[in-house]
Formats: sequence, structure tokens, C-alpha cells
Amino acid sequence: MGAATPLRLDRPLVLIGPMASGKSTIGHAFAAEHGLDFADSDKRIVDRHGPIPAIFTALGEHAFRELEAREVAGLVADGTPRVVSLGGGAILDTGTQQLLARCTVVFLDVDLDTVRPRIERETGRPLLAGDPVARWNELAMRRRPTYQRLADIVLDTRGKSAADVVRELTEHIFERQSR
Repeated sequence: MGAATPLRLDRPLVLIGPMASGKSTIGHAFAAEHGLDFADSDKRIVDRHGPIPAIFTALGEHAFRELEAREVAGLVADGTPRVVSLGGGAILDTGTQQLLARCTVVFLDVDLDTVRPRIERETGRPLLAGDPVARWNELAMRRRPTYQRLADIVLDTRGKSAADVVRELTEHIFERQSR
């Protein structure tokens, strides 16, 4: 399947989903496997503006979302085929939603049991302050309809390794290309 036919993208492939759903890990692994460029919007923000918690503290969530929208636009607006991982809340911006209509959007669907170990051990996620499990669940449920509406492909990642998800995503992309 994949070895005989190289995978080509004709537009950005964008991974969306809740915090800690594996977007960066899956995106990086998928891009590496197929020789594609990879970009992580959160990493670009950190590289250019400093740690996300510091941005939230100094400027607030609204200012962070503006920075985030600009970074996402810089990664996808020109249509360059690459793999892009977005922060969990990036899809809240209507301009970003419009840009995603010109991308192949993959929603990494995940449940609380899968992410619980990741969010309980991690600090530095400003929106999970206090009770990270309850906050994650609230945000994931509130954003879920938007993730689903924007997605061209939905991958259920529950109980799957990164390699399994990359393999499944590869199959979906080859299937779309053969239509």
C-alpha cells in the first residue's frame, strides 16, 4: 500500500482535538514517516513569544488566542502541503475555522480515561488549572461539536499506540487519494 505509492499532500493536513490527545506526537510521527514537513502551532508560539502559561498570565487568554490565530494562518493560509498540529482551542477562532476549510482536517478523538494520565502528571496547561480532569472534560465536551464539524477524518485514538494511529491515518489519506 504505502511503500509502493508515495504519500503526497495537495494541501495542509491539520490535526485537531482536545489537549493531550496526541496531536503533536501523531503529527510529528506521520510527517517523519512520509517525509513531510511538520509544524506545531503551540511550539511556534513558544519559540516566538515564550511559554504559554506566561502569555496567559501576562496578557490573558484573548491575547493568546490572537497570537495563536496568526500562527495558524501563517502555517496554513498559503496552502503549502505540510502536517500541522493545532492547540486544542485554536478551532475557536472563526478565521481559523475558515482557513481549515481549505485543509484536510483530522480530529483525534480521545476519551478522558486515555488522557487522564497525561493531564494529571503535566503542569503548565493554564486552562487546566485547579482540577485538570474536570476542566479537560468540560473543555473537550464543549469543543467536541466544533471538532466534529471541521473534521474531514475522525480517528478514534482510544487504546491505540501512536504507531497504530499513524498507520490508520495513512490508510485514510491513501483511500482519499484513490477516489
